[in-house]
Amino acid sequence: MSAEKTITNFLLLPEIKIIKHERIGISDNLYTCVKVPKQEYCPHCASGKYWVHEYRWVKVKDEPVRGKQINLKIRKRRLKCKSCSKTFNEPIPGILPRKRFTQRFKRSLLWACKNYRDLKKVRRAYRCSNDFIYKALYETLNLNLKHKLSYAWPSVIGIDEHAFGRSVKARKTRFVTMLVDFKNKRPMELVEGRSGRDLWGSLQHIPGRENVQWVALDLCDPYKKFINEFFPNAQMVADKFHVLRLLNHHIMRRRKEITGNRASWKARKLLLMSNKNLKWNEARALWKYLEDFPELKEVYAFKESLHSLYRTRGYKRACKAFTKLTDRMALSKLKEIQTLRKTLVKWRNEILNYFKTRITNARTEGFNHVAKLLKRNAFGFKSFPNYRLRVLNASL
Repeated sequence: MSAEKTITNFLLLPEIKIIKHERIGISDNLYTCVKVPKQEYCPHCASGKYWVHEYRWVKVKDEPVRGKQINLKIRKRRLKCKSCSKTFNEPIPGILPRKRFTQRFKRSLLWACKNYRDLKKVRRAYRCSNDFIYKALYETLNLNLKHKLSYAWPSVIGIDEHAFGRSVKARKTRFVTMLVDFKNKRPMELVEGRSGRDLWGSLQHIPGRENVQWVALDLCDPYKKFINEFFPNAQMVADKFHVLRLLNHHIMRRRKEITGNRASWKARKLLLMSNKNLKWNEARALWKYLEDFPELKEVYAFKESLHSLYRTRGYKRACKAFTKLTDRMALSKLKEIQTLRKTLVKWRNEILNYFKTRITNARTEGFNHVAKLLKRNAFGFKSFPNYRLRVLNASL
């Protein structure tokens, strides 16, 4: 194989032949090429009989090589069909009709959008406009979703929300609801808002609602109402992490009310940790510190009882332990303990369903973290449809 043909196959597109190479400036290369004539067929009547109407020059951008810009100036034929008398352009493999860039350039641009820190650097590296980058990026992301996310609801999903931004007009935080497919380990859908009306309007096009058997969620009343109405066969599982942290802010509030010295600082630092994870000397110091503050000690004891509940094995044992815990809470005179008891009784079935399945919402929280990283790297998003495409494609 000749050197010219090797360079053509490696560097340029098939079915074109290099005539001339020019160096323009420091980093631009212009390749003058001709299209190798082959049998073509009329796109209107599929006839293979034609004559050459005229020759045309087109200039397209190709994928950069080692930071050098590649421009192709190609001469191709404009043909006229003998059957229908209509003219058509000779197609070139790798270049779509009416495009001034190759598909290879577009794929390279998409790679840069994923790996560069921001789109400003992509614009400088590829020397194209912001409009072109956005159009190429989000059109391709939308096509990827149509091919890879067109399936019915799975049996196990998770639902959670995270902040999207702040609405200037409404003067409140905008939230996004994320639904995660636990079986395929990917986000299922993103919805702007967290009310039942927003979720109904954005999710009713997905088939197979009756397939959902388990839904992991935090202790959120709007989500609970929506799941009962939208998924007829689903049972809910309250997330373990959100249940265990119900008393944490009460402990922190009471700890801040106590003016301690530096000697008790280490003991106060251990209040949010599980007693099981403490060393013997740490647990001894903590309980000695709590002896002087009986109300804080009572709140801490109920927090440890919640941790002990989640170490129970078996659904029936957990039901008995849960009942004993709420009965002991009923005897307490502390306001935060009574509030906690009402919450636990309200969510009793959802909390105890954890002992049937051992499902948590950790995967959904992980994808929420991925979404926040994308938002931080992009310095925020103004358009929710663009944000949705970026998040859903980040895990495909």
